[in-house]
Amino acid sequence: MKLSIIVPVYNMAADGKLNYCLDSLVNQTIDDYEIIAVNDASTDRSLEILYDYQNRYPNLFVVIDGKVNKHQGGARNEGIKVSKGEWIGFIDADDWIAPEYYEKLIRKGEETGADVVGCKYNLVHSHTFEVGEVAEGNSPDQCGEFDHEKRKRFLQNGGSMVTKVYLGSLIRDNHLTFPEGIFYEDNCAGPVWSMYYKHFEYVDEPLYYYYQHDTSTVHTITERRCEDRLVAGETMIRELKDRGFFDEYKTEIENLFTITYYTNTVFSYMRMKKGRKYGFIKRIKKKMAEEFPDFQKNPYYGRYMDEEQKAYTDLFMRNSYAFYVKYKLLWFYRDLRYKNK
Repeated sequence: MKLSIIVPVYNMAADGKLNYCLDSLVNQTIDDYEIIAVNDASTDRSLEILYDYQNRYPNLFVVIDGKVNKHQGGARNEGIKVSKGEWIGFIDADDWIAPEYYEKLIRKGEETGADVVGCKYNLVHSHTFEVGEVAEGNSPDQCGEFDHEKRKRFLQNGGSMVTKVYLGSLIRDNHLTFPEGIFYEDNCAGPVWSMYYKHFEYVDEPLYYYYQHDTSTVHTITERRCEDRLVAGETMIRELKDRGFFDEYKTEIENLFTITYYTNTVFSYMRMKKGRKYGFIKRIKKKMAEEFPDFQKNPYYGRYMDEEQKAYTDLFMRNSYAFYVKYKLLWFYRDLRYKNK
């Protein structure tokens, strides 16, 4: 079989989200593929919809009915276990892809000998195939066979895992999986998986449609999700150490951990409307000091931060309580000004 498309599904029946995604998958122009839809203990009509597609496309659809909610990472792992494809791709159940998405990516892989192929994606706010705001994801200068320097650069901008297709042997031979039971599983899996890439290629077209809506992970900030960012960062460090990559790429890994564990988490957490706890960010400071006490001296540090964030980071490491109070007041006044406009 040429391709396995793995789709984790949790409560995506509303507003036609799941149907629109699945319709884009059954209409792919490539031949000889399977769609493995993993129901992640949904409580809505998602499983009913999946069985409907399986009945209509019995030679294309495989439905796995998971009884325990393992989040996207766990659902993807279940799909990997039963996958038969020479290539494997992952699609989020609220997104969709152009009809020629997999045909173009796999053709590029076969022509170049790449084991991973990516593309641009675009941000859309409704169910449409009109191209919205285009995001690069990766870039053409990352293409080619990986050496030490190219892998270092890739680690700093690995792009999204769903805008790629992977040679199945890459995943199976290296026992690559996703963390289970958390959000932001790609924050861990992406860097770990990239250590095994031998050749990356890129299709310079926005073929993946990333649906922007209020219930998506990136638009929902809760303490639980911020907690999962911390778990993802800690799991990434542990995996890279266990697999023997930590020392060789320590500088790059340190900066990745800073972004995943510290920057993205603290500034997201502090923008929560309510429920913020000083103890939560104090714990982050303690872990940063234990794991990477000199992270601010890293040559990559601050590349994706503005001057305000750098200043608040300095304050955070000097006096975390002063940071907590001052940043909380900052967003209180910003929210107040926004309401009064």
